[in-house]
Amino acid sequence: MKKLIAGNWKMNGSLAANEALLREIAAGLSAQPACAIAVCVPAPYLAQVQALVAGMPAVALGAQDVSSHASGAFTGELSASMLREFGCRYVIVGHSERRQYHGETDTLVADKAKAALAAGVTPIVCVGETLAEREAGQTEQVVKRQLAAVIHTNGHCISEIVVAYEPVWAIGTGKTATPEEAQAVHAVLRTQLKAATDQAARVKILYGGSMNAANASSLLAQADIDGGLIGGASLKAPDFLKIIAAAPV
Repeated sequence: MKKLIAGNWKMNGSLAANEALLREIAAGLSAQPACAIAVCVPAPYLAQVQALVAGMPAVALGAQDVSSHASGAFTGELSASMLREFGCRYVIVGHSERRQYHGETDTLVADKAKAALAAGVTPIVCVGETLAEREAGQTEQVVKRQLAAVIHTNGHCISEIVVAYEPVWAIGTGKTATPEEAQAVHAVLRTQLKAATDQAARVKILYGGSMNAANASSLLAQADIDGGLIGGASLKAPDFLKIIAAAPV
């Protein structure tokens, strides 16, 4: 299974900066990268980036959030079918920043994943514990609870999702789990998926806690780490390209 390196631009970018970044990435990519690649961009830039990656067949487009509703009186929301119209292959759901700042619950995250799947968009479902939860020895309990909600709501379709383990204490802090710590949690998630579907081997589990050019190789070498959900490093073409190059064949 090919690794997946997905950039999460968060609330960053401009028309000029986006074009410069993607052109630099395109220039640095090999003709046939060893891994799958995606960029998840702010909604106002979906049309621009859709056009830019049209000339980059190795790079898929993703969004950063989606509504749990198909349509209706939900001002400011984006439906999965809208994302699909702009060529989005992926959408991030349940990022810790959405859970923390917007009060997203496990149930809502599961419903968003279901809406994405119904429209043919692959949800990148984020799970992860806070520093307090880790120090209390609750890491396994938290991530299993978060993933269980998605499994319960999506049934046999669970094999179509991507999971991203993002320890909240390692996002944007410069801290990162050791490869062994990350692998231990990925193994827990893999076991949970195997109990839910006989197609668990199809599900990529990404690491999303400050993966960067320096630590990517050691993280991606772990048995159950199938790629990375990259934050700040995805905004710097040289760093993003180094992470892509670190993905084993």
